[in-house]
Amino acid sequence: MRAGLSIGRAAREAGVGVETIRFYERQSLVQQPPKPDGAGVRRYPAIAVERIRFVREAQELGFSLREIKELLALRADPAADCAEVREQATAKLDEVHRKISRLQEIGTALERLIATCPGRGGLQACSIMDALTLRSGGHSEASKTPAHLDSKPAKG
Repeated sequence: MRAGLSIGRAAREAGVGVETIRFYERQSLVQQPPKPDGAGVRRYPAIAVERIRFVREAQELGFSLREIKELLALRADPAADCAEVREQATAKLDEVHRKISRLQEIGTALERLIATCPGRGGLQACSIMDALTLRSGGHSEASKTPAHLDSKPAKG
C-alpha cells in the first residue's frame, strides 16, 4: 500500500468535501501533491489533513483566507512569536464586536419599522415599504417616513 491518502479519504478525515480541498489548493492554502508517474492518484500526507483542519477551523472563527494565509506563514516561521498571532486574533475580535454592534443597530431599525407597520391593507399603506423607498432615495407620495424611525424604539 502506498503512503498517503487519496483526496476523498483526506477530505473525510479533515471533515470537508473534496471540492473544499481543491478550493484550498487553488487559494494556495494547501499544496497539491505531485501526480505520480503513470496512472496513479495523488496522495495527501497526514500533515495536509492537519493543515486543512487548521484552515477550516480558522474560517469557522471568522478569519478571511488572506488572514489564514498570514497565520499559516506565522505557523511555518520558527522565529514567529505568539504575540503576532494574539494581535491577529485581537483584531478579529474587534471586527466581530463591530459587526455585532452593526447587527444590533439593524435589529433596532427593523423593530421600529415593524412597530409602525399596520400589518394589513395594500402596499400603498405599508410604512415599511415607504421607509425603504425613502431610504433608497426614491419618493413616495403615500406617506413620509415616521419621525420616530430615526429615534428611540417604540415602547409597548
